Amino acid sequence: MARFSPLRLSHRNLEAMPGAESSLGEQTVRPDLVLLTAVAALLLLGLDMVYSASYVIAHNSPQYQSDTYFLTRQMIWAALGLFAMLITMRIDYRHWRRLSVPLMVISLLALLAVLVPKVGHSAYGAQRWLSLGPLPPVQPSEFAKLALLLYLSDWLSRRRDRLGELSQGTLPFALSVGAVCALVMLQPDMGSTIVILVASLSLFFLAGCDLRHFLGGLAGGGAIIALLIVTVGYRSDRLAAYLDPSSDPTGVGWHIIQSSIALGSGGLFGLGLGASRQKFYYLPGAHTDAIYAVIGEELGLLGTLSVLALFFILLYRGLRITQRAPDSYGALLAAGITFWIVLQALINIAVVTATVPFTGITLPFVSSGGSSLLVSLVAVGILLSISRHQMATRSTENRNRGAEPITA
Repeated sequence: MARFSPLRLSHRNLEAMPGAESSLGEQTVRPDLVLLTAVAALLLLGLDMVYSASYVIAHNSPQYQSDTYFLTRQMIWAALGLFAMLITMRIDYRHWRRLSVPLMVISLLALLAVLVPKVGHSAYGAQRWLSLGPLPPVQPSEFAKLALLLYLSDWLSRRRDRLGELSQGTLPFALSVGAVCALVMLQPDMGSTIVILVASLSLFFLAGCDLRHFLGGLAGGGAIIALLIVTVGYRSDRLAAYLDPSSDPTGVGWHIIQSSIALGSGGLFGLGLGASRQKFYYLPGAHTDAIYAVIGEELGLLGTLSVLALFFILLYRGLRITQRAPDSYGALLAAGITFWIVLQALINIAVVTATVPFTGITLPFVSSGGSSLLVSLVAVGILLSISRHQMATRSTENRNRGAEPITA
């Protein structure tokens, strides 16, 4: 079966000179301000909704001692993330190639450390956090998402002529992605595993894999996920609740029912900021996984559609950056970051709207969660760095005639 690579068609003029990919036909312009504006809007909305969705819990729980406990933590993580984003935006994205292998090794070690008793931190029946003394626990799986994309983008761009071979392309790719997915599943974290698997397979396809190997990997990955769902009790219960939540309305069906009530109560324009009723201990994880339901209740259908629109803007601008990247590494990295963030957002929204069975996963830039927010903003900084470097074709120059070139 013939290989097909959308990326190869976009960057075929660069393949003849692998060593010159970083400078051939390139110009430096200002970062993508539309993308930056969309992310800023999601971040500001997230800060507002985290406070609205969490102040009831924070007020009533003695351990938090402040109504603004979760808001303060989110603002600190947002400040750290924005600072890191500004730094990564100014760093030439190609510098990350030299760090891709060390970062991958560190991520694997961190994922292993999470599973060690008294080192990994457990909460809500999962062991996903790493305790760092007096510092807040961090979630290594979030950092592993970015580390794996950095590694795969470099690896795939260097081996594009051998990706069609089983021993040189498909098997090494499957082993690297499978190792990360297996460690994340042991925590357990089905949602992050699906995001990592789909984003990685998307890169494999774009890089020019053999379609037979790609379809085989897709079928194999889907079969493994289905097996993990039906053979583990609480996951099969979630599937049953998805099919018929009314069969156990006070048990496994509770989350779906309460999310539906929240979304339905909001109507077209919502009940108003701070007016959610479901956050009063009806909606589990109101400020984390289920924050989209609180947005629907307080801001209505218009609010939820606005959030979707912002993520689709991010998708469009990310694919635009992918198309204009000056080399295959930048194109793969831009596509991987874009697919990861948008896919995670769509899964979160699908769970809240009962489109897919329940799995715990955050809404990027919006949900409360330090590790997710920090890593997502770092990834956006890298994406903005790629946007500063464009292929200097005639059509690109015409489109960017009004953009003032700046010094790299």
